[in-house]
Amino acid sequence: MGHFLPITLEEVKRLGWEQVDVVLVTGDAYVDHPSFGTAVIGRTLEAAGYRVAIIPQPNWRDDLRDFRKFGRPRLFFGVTSGAMDSMVNHYTAARRLRHDDAYTPGGQFGFRPDRATYVYTRILKEIYPDVPVIIAGIEASMRRLAHYDYWDDKLFPSILIDTPADLLLYGMGERSTLKIAKLIESGEWRTESGELSVAVRGLPQVAFAVKNYELRVKSDIIELHSFEECQRSKRAEAENYQIIERESNKIECATLVQRHGDRLVVVNPPEPPMTTEEIDASFDLPYMRLPHPKYKKRGPIPAFEMIRWSVNTHRGCFGGCSFCTISAHQGKQIASRSEESILNEVNLIAQDPEFHGVLTDLGGPSANMWRMKGKNQELCRKCSRYSCSMPTMCKNLDSDHSAMTSLLKKVALHPKVKHLYVGSGIRCDLFTEGNGGWQYFREVVVNHTSGRLKVAPEHTSDAVLALMRKPSFSLFKETKRRFDEICKQAGLRYQLIPYFISSHPGCRLQDMAELALEMKRMGYRLEQIQDFTPTPMTLSTEMYYTGIDPTTMKPVYVATTPGDKADQRRLFFFYKPEMQRDIVASLRRKGLTDYVSKLFGNSGLGNGVRRK
Repeated sequence: MGHFLPITLEEVKRLGWEQVDVVLVTGDAYVDHPSFGTAVIGRTLEAAGYRVAIIPQPNWRDDLRDFRKFGRPRLFFGVTSGAMDSMVNHYTAARRLRHDDAYTPGGQFGFRPDRATYVYTRILKEIYPDVPVIIAGIEASMRRLAHYDYWDDKLFPSILIDTPADLLLYGMGERSTLKIAKLIESGEWRTESGELSVAVRGLPQVAFAVKNYELRVKSDIIELHSFEECQRSKRAEAENYQIIERESNKIECATLVQRHGDRLVVVNPPEPPMTTEEIDASFDLPYMRLPHPKYKKRGPIPAFEMIRWSVNTHRGCFGGCSFCTISAHQGKQIASRSEESILNEVNLIAQDPEFHGVLTDLGGPSANMWRMKGKNQELCRKCSRYSCSMPTMCKNLDSDHSAMTSLLKKVALHPKVKHLYVGSGIRCDLFTEGNGGWQYFREVVVNHTSGRLKVAPEHTSDAVLALMRKPSFSLFKETKRRFDEICKQAGLRYQLIPYFISSHPGCRLQDMAELALEMKRMGYRLEQIQDFTPTPMTLSTEMYYTGIDPTTMKPVYVATTPGDKADQRRLFFFYKPEMQRDIVASLRRKGLTDYVSKLFGNSGLGNGVRRK
């Protein structure tokens, strides 16, 4: 009989524990599933023999009893804002407050603070000043160095400067968490003078802030422009990002150091990519695969409902998209589960009495990168390319899709699986005539699509797509041609649904007008759209903030005002009568009157008159 990790004092007492070894504090509700980071870290520590308790969504407004309920842990507190950055979770691209939270029972809003990692860490250090606090998760990971904050519209220092955290663990943290626990347990944490020990400073995949650090003149340590320099010069910030990204693309990278006043923030290189055996071990831990029963009366947790009947095949992404944080957090190298581990998870799902035969996804950050890696790993160790597929596919990449096609067929043959869908994004730029990619695509379209297959060309302008690090829009046209051909041959009336982004750096109103025209020609009425939201540690965000492309150090146009962003977004909906008057007004303001007749014909909209 399985069990949940304890989240109440009563549960701890029932286990007979007098003290907890590690307490994990998270902005999410506790879902014991391998798709939720707190559960993964908790189960990893438990498997190593540690007593772990979780404080999910503590109340930070009252007398702080939630933070005190387990008392002082023997080793440390681990803090995360949750599976999402708390500011992205709370605010739209227009900086408007959201009214729901997918990681809370019933989708209720208001159960975590803004900048949750900052808030939780400060509270814990006020209550337990001498207990180590380790911050991790996407919010901490992407803020490990100076970064632009969209919500306050200014450059922020490293989160290690603004919080009293002892250590920051970035990326996927199973191995590093265990090393930290063992060091603290052995007493090798701080020196007698209160400094972090040499052993702690030498841990991979961690960052820390110190006053004294030996800056050796060696190739394995790079000092970035200081936070203060970056505040004065956006060019310095862009130059920093160029270095940060180059190093994060490597398997073996340098230690990065950045001055903040009289302190130095040090970011050590990451752990090597996980092996198949290691990632299998993580996914095969004894998860209950459910939210904690405490939440039953509060309603379902939307994020869990979305992934409950899905199977994750791998971690990491080598796509290199400018606006994405996946490679910066999970890594550029693909860590693939074994087929046996994946099929075992399908069996677990099939045994659930609430499973009705529909698997909603078999994929990962991208659907079709499972088992992909460099043919010659020694070449990969020296490589600093931002992408294995852009601007052209790397000749060293093994992009064979046959194993994925075979896996789809094997899972679909499970006696309790009635339907298997692929819900993850498909990278069509990985398809070639010789790697089985288009055969994989045909298998997905014919047997694993519910009627609408979503793909993400992101834009129609090749100039904008180049800044996004996405392939030419001609690839989407070729994909649609093949999709329509497959559907015709199979007698299917399916739709290929494109996903687009407005207001990305480099995108002008004219580019959006061209996008609208292209969609009109192709007969699309868009639904899958997004206004670009700058988030820390992406190339797109650096371009947005600095107005410079760090790759070339050349100026980039950026739509930053709410009005300009709204004008661009509106063009997605050129087909809606209620939008057309405002669209015409914005086109005329920019001297783009030719697009009025192209989009709306002779309807009278050229004079700004609403169509009836």
